[in-house]
Amino acid sequence: MNKIVRYSVVAILVCVAGVTFYNKVYIPKSSYKTIFPTIGSLDVEVFGVGNVGAKSTYVINAQMGGRILSIMSDEGMWVRKGDLLVTMDSVDIPQLLDAAKISVAKAHSELEASQRELISLQVQNNLALVTYTRFSELKKQSFVSQSEYDKAKADLDAINAQLDSAKARINSGKIEITHAKKVVESLEIKLSRYKIYAPIDGYVIAKDAEVAQSVTPSQSILQIVDPKTVWIKAYIDEKISGDIRVGQRATITLRSQGDKHFSGYTKRIVVQSDVVTREREVNIIFDTLPDPFYINEQAEVSIITAHFSDMLKIPSTAVRYQDGNIGIWVNKNGKAYFQNLEILARGEKELGVTGIDKDAKILIATRQNKPLTEGMRVR
Repeated sequence: MNKIVRYSVVAILVCVAGVTFYNKVYIPKSSYKTIFPTIGSLDVEVFGVGNVGAKSTYVINAQMGGRILSIMSDEGMWVRKGDLLVTMDSVDIPQLLDAAKISVAKAHSELEASQRELISLQVQNNLALVTYTRFSELKKQSFVSQSEYDKAKADLDAINAQLDSAKARINSGKIEITHAKKVVESLEIKLSRYKIYAPIDGYVIAKDAEVAQSVTPSQSILQIVDPKTVWIKAYIDEKISGDIRVGQRATITLRSQGDKHFSGYTKRIVVQSDVVTREREVNIIFDTLPDPFYINEQAEVSIITAHFSDMLKIPSTAVRYQDGNIGIWVNKNGKAYFQNLEILARGEKELGVTGIDKDAKILIATRQNKPLTEGMRVR
């Protein structure tokens, strides 16, 4: 009796183990997810990684070296064309300019005095000429002596000499005024160089100097980027860059905003590849500039190099390689068979293919499934 019970228990345990193995191991390992090809549009994309950059970055530096008195902007600030950015210490230029303006005023006064003197001398000259003319007539008639005639002539000559001298002083005064004005203009231009204004509407991306710091004319104080020229400098492997063209649409993902996708287009393809990395630089412009944006931030780009409509598509994860051939595993009447196919286009997650029927029942194996073999039974 005890043997019959023991054998019965063992038989029950074996049955339970067998059923458990069948349901928990055999069926899961032999059950494969299946999908069908789809027909629709497919974008062929090329991927690359790069950084945010700009075609036009303006380095703001002083035209005249010296000490910085004030900086009106800082990193991240928006400036408009013509805004005052930096004021430099102009040392004694304002005083020299005031002195030059005084010289202009003095030259004007001296010119005015010379012109008034000329008027007075012209009146005297007219009188001396009348006297000389009358004495000349009287001398012919012997009504005046030679000495009186000579004095009238000497007076006229003296007045003429004074007129010539006054005219020379007037000409000299005009030249002096022109010179003084040139000095004023030169000093005003020089003084204006101690104030630096924004050359464009843009963002300040770097502040390279501080107030009270002495700088040379070539030393950077601020850097401003033209937002209209902000782009992604993406680097694409030469092997996949051949189909990229200017004007193609692109999707941009910034590292700081990974949940957002920005649209853009290819603006420029650098003709010279990097000899070390074998990558080609492709510049991609934003349709709408992100706010905020950060120069040198890492970015990923996806460039659409081709678009297909009504194409037979399968997920790229369904593709397998068998004996050097590319294809998929399909379920035919409960058995697995490897079917070759040809890839026509590669998208981000899908492939455009030919060589299979649109009703093909594609097997998708997971880690828990047994490896597929030709003709094996599948569920």
